[in-house]
Amino acid sequence: MGDVQADRTVPPTGFTARLTLFTAAAMALLTVFALALSLATGRLAARWSDELAQTSTLRISAPAEQMAAQTAAALDVLRTTPGIAQARALTEEEEQALLTPWFGPDLPLDALPIPQLIEIEEEGGGYDATGLRARLQAEVPGAVLDDHTRWREPLVAAAGRLRALGALAIVLIGASTAAMITLAAQSALSANAQVIRVLRLVGARDAYITHAFVRRFTLRALMGAAAGTLAGGLLLALLPGAARGADSVLTGIALSGADWLWLLPIPPLAAAVAFAATRAAARRMLERQS
Repeated sequence: MGDVQADRTVPPTGFTARLTLFTAAAMALLTVFALALSLATGRLAARWSDELAQTSTLRISAPAEQMAAQTAAALDVLRTTPGIAQARALTEEEEQALLTPWFGPDLPLDALPIPQLIEIEEEGGGYDATGLRARLQAEVPGAVLDDHTRWREPLVAAAGRLRALGALAIVLIGASTAAMITLAAQSALSANAQVIRVLRLVGARDAYITHAFVRRFTLRALMGAAAGTLAGGLLLALLPGAARGADSVLTGIALSGADWLWLLPIPPLAAAVAFAATRAAARRMLERQS
């Protein structure tokens, strides 16, 4: 904590105090959102990947007069395949709902050659995709099996890149915080140059003066970061759709459960950044003034 009386060498108010508090609060707020976006993206990608890993889709493209027969044959093959818990042909209403986001609600399914989709739910270790494709090719020529592998892998890769981007953003925020606090500390040191010279004349060591500036700026950064973290947490809690747990990156940014604990280290880390930045700035300034 240092010597409280040494705080008299640092102006308690003024431009440097406001700059430090505002910088710490703003950067903590940005850190909260970067962290929340990174965690939410990871959760969403993991959930979608798990769901896709347990399901497959069979698409049947055939003439209208053969569609019913091929659908029945495909269902018979699927129901006798080990590793498949359930196979169900989607109704026209379900296919309409799937296509509505792309073509609108007025899509005339009866006038278009829409393939028949069959939803497959796996069990245990899943099924042998290669063997199933061979059986389908022999018994249902118009069937195409999609085990969602081409969807799962890009999701996992994209989630990893987004988490890395979030980590990079947090590092850049920390570096920006250090730069701004360094400028504020240098400004305060320059404004108090006369006071520092007097302190040296009465026997104060550079370590004593450095500790005074470090203590004041560290506490300012801690208070500002705590306020910014609290504001960020409140904004996340007030996001629309967060309480409903919507499956969307935009509405699912809010933290949940133990994820809220990730906010606790933000103020101490901001204080640590301020400590290191102010200490380095004070030592350089005092060495130049000596």
